[in-house]
Amino acid sequence: GHEFVGEIALLGPGMEASGMKVGERVLSEQIVPCNDCRYCKRGDYNMCIPHEIYGFRTVVPGAMATYMIFPKDSLTHKIPKSLDPFHAVFAEPLACAVHAVNRANVGLNDVVVVSGCGAIGIGAIATARMKNPAKIIALDLYNWKLQLGKDSGADVLLNPKQLDVVAKVKELSGGYGCDVYIEATGHPTSVVQGLAMIAKKGTFVEYSVFGEKVTCDWTTISDAKELDVKGGHLSPGTFQTAIRMLNEDCG
Repeated sequence: GHEFVGEIALLGPGMEASGMKVGERVLSEQIVPCNDCRYCKRGDYNMCIPHEIYGFRTVVPGAMATYMIFPKDSLTHKIPKSLDPFHAVFAEPLACAVHAVNRANVGLNDVVVVSGCGAIGIGAIATARMKNPAKIIALDLYNWKLQLGKDSGADVLLNPKQLDVVAKVKELSGGYGCDVYIEATGHPTSVVQGLAMIAKKGTFVEYSVFGEKVTCDWTTISDAKELDVKGGHLSPGTFQTAIRMLNEDCG
């Protein structure tokens, strides 16, 4: 219940100053920050210590209900009337994907690999496309999901069940490997695969939740390739970008 769009039914005391009105369509970011811990105070509210997320904590119940309450510290955004709510609800995963791509610092000459064409992966492909890198390569085990990757802006589609994707990515990059690898599957194999195909001095962004531990050779990260490995969590400061992207494509 942390991906939702709703219509304002009632404003609490003092909320008139927010500029929001009853009847307007809004959404709230998935986290309700405390605004008091050191992470919130320096702008990294996605790392908030209490970490209240809709549907995951009893303090902020989720959206699987007819009505829900946005707390006073909620990060609420208006949805344009031109944007269908069934499209607007995708703002949450897309905002996460925007954060993942921002963490990658994609350059114009980069070869970018996005592993996994689920909601985060196709959002990352669409966002990376806006950065105009040299090449975007989508990886997935299902061809129908790869087609979604193509529709979102991928230049090359590769299925690890059908070919050696490490060798193919190196072939497509002049033997060097990809400059950016965004891991969006949550499967250990994708991590090992990414470390094998990424170029020296490359950037590896991990944006997944895993169900099991990952074992890999950390020498690859340090002595062999001197990689930048970055994590990604939630979507700090990216909801407005996601809403704009959706409105431009779907509004």
